[in-house]
Amino acid sequence: MLLNTEVAMSKLHRIASQRLHRIASLARQVPTGLLFYSLAVMAINPLTLGPAAHGQNTQTPQPAQTIPDSGGPGGDNGVIAVPKKKEAPEDVPPPAPAPAAPKVKNPEGLGNVSLRLDVPEVTVDVGVLLEKTHQFVPGLKPDNFRVYEDGVEQKLIGFKRVEAPITALLLCEFAANSYYFIYDMKNAAWAFAQQLRPQDYVAMMTFDMNTQIITDFTQDKRQILQGINSLVIPGFRETNVFDALNEGLDRLQRVEGRKYIILISSGRDTFSKLTFDKILKIVRASQDITIFTVSTGGMVRVMTEDRGGMRGAEREMDYLQADNEMKTFSGATGGMSFFPRFEGEMPDIFQNINETIRSKYELVYRPSNAKQDGTYRKLRVELVDAEGQPLRFQDEKKKPLKYDIIARDGYKAKQEVE
Repeated sequence: MLLNTEVAMSKLHRIASQRLHRIASLARQVPTGLLFYSLAVMAINPLTLGPAAHGQNTQTPQPAQTIPDSGGPGGDNGVIAVPKKKEAPEDVPPPAPAPAAPKVKNPEGLGNVSLRLDVPEVTVDVGVLLEKTHQFVPGLKPDNFRVYEDGVEQKLIGFKRVEAPITALLLCEFAANSYYFIYDMKNAAWAFAQQLRPQDYVAMMTFDMNTQIITDFTQDKRQILQGINSLVIPGFRETNVFDALNEGLDRLQRVEGRKYIILISSGRDTFSKLTFDKILKIVRASQDITIFTVSTGGMVRVMTEDRGGMRGAEREMDYLQADNEMKTFSGATGGMSFFPRFEGEMPDIFQNINETIRSKYELVYRPSNAKQDGTYRKLRVELVDAEGQPLRFQDEKKKPLKYDIIARDGYKAKQEVE
């Protein structure tokens, strides 16, 4: 440190002597007044002698930073501030360790087993109609319904009133047996088509010995009306009702949702491959299909009743058997059967069918018998009041009103697949 100071002082004296010598030489050339002015300026501004004259702003030399051979900035040699860690409070307990995953061990000799539960649900469409006017009864609640499967009461898990567009197949008998039967069929089909709505899907088929598709599913009822008008000359005298109904059911099984078959026929089957027992089994196994039947030839049957001796009695027995078969088809699927005699009955009949189809109560339950054994389960629906007694209706004059409960009489359980 003293060596540096001595070197600085020697330089200062040498610079001062040089400047005094320069001033003396100038003094010989300039006037005396100017000389004194220059001396005064130098006395006022001593900084002209250099910063080292006062011994200020002397900085301590710092060691040079070494530059890496590969270039780039050198290392930091200054002071580094390290933040102080926060001390955890002593009264807070340490977090609990995570629970260990449970280990499941199968019994000896038993491999991995997977369990799948398939809980079936049954949906029952129920229509409640007044017996006299065939009007739908609204305003019923879930507590008013009792559903029995094979005599065992079931617990309802779903309930709602359904009023929606319909999907229906108009299945008409068109055979060369009698003009009166054809006339009744066309009047009935026309009355049904007149009450269709723009969002309804309807197809039309006819049958004699074979079946013919007249119109595929459409929302344009004009096509149905044109199809009815196109029926002029039938082909055969045979009326294979069972085969035609089987084909109609098969076609509707491919359509999703609730479907209906409007069967307009005399009901007499003459040459079908299927027997009544087989077609009844197929009808009962059908899913989401309701059959409504309308008989034809009622007027002819009344006019020819008690005529023809033994042959007439046999013919009458055939028609009575046909009526029972039509009732069985409709009753097994929750539909209705009608046996009109006059043309003027047709509009009211199809108005009732229209209201019954569009307005229903949908009941859903899980059967207490969860076996999937493919057996046929019988159903029964009852209406009760708040006290569990049979529900009764009265008109404005306090007279009791009878009503009909329209529901299918059973269903076929699913068959478990091995």
